Amino acid sequence: MTEQLNLSNLKPAQARKDRKRIGRGLGSGKGRYSGRGIKGQKSRSGSHKMRPGFEGGQNPIYMRLGKLRGPYSKDAMPMGPHRTSTAPVNVAALEERFDTGAEVTPESLVEKGVLKNTKIDVKILGNGDLTKKLSVTAHAVSATAREKIEAAGGSITLLREPKERKPKNMKRRPENRKQRIDPVGTAATETSESEE
Repeated sequence: MTEQLNLSNLKPAQARKDRKRIGRGLGSGKGRYSGRGIKGQKSRSGSHKMRPGFEGGQNPIYMRLGKLRGPYSKDAMPMGPHRTSTAPVNVAALEERFDTGAEVTPESLVEKGVLKNTKIDVKILGNGDLTKKLSVTAHAVSATAREKIEAAGGSITLLREPKERKPKNMKRRPENRKQRIDPVGTAATETSESEE
């Protein structure tokens, strides 16, 4: 028969264990150095709050590895908040959803059900055929889409001017070359073949 539970016989389900009290004299068994040993990093206060990846002052693994590859290298597409994304719309969708002479804007694309909202920039791509004359207004247009829209008699208006990209290996122009200086210290004039 189980004992009826009341205030006089309450007890914890597991036996309580008192916490270890350190630094209370040599007789306690945890006095003097309080279980930390003598000197060293782990004997100091705050030594157990080291940041993740800390290797005691040694050059950590993430700095010893190569840094050429990965999402933040020069040639890779950036990650997360640094990545700029666009909503792609092909000319085939414009051919299907819009009538001849219609104006294509991000708002009209939402009305026709091509896009969900206008929060993301719209880029017109050239997949499919286009036979209708349309006035397209978007943030970006691919070269193929531009050809097809203009071939059908339509027009393109960009909501954002494209950034000019410099070529990676831009050769130095002759006017940017520094003049050679002779040993005397005067600038040497470049002679052309006709003068020779």
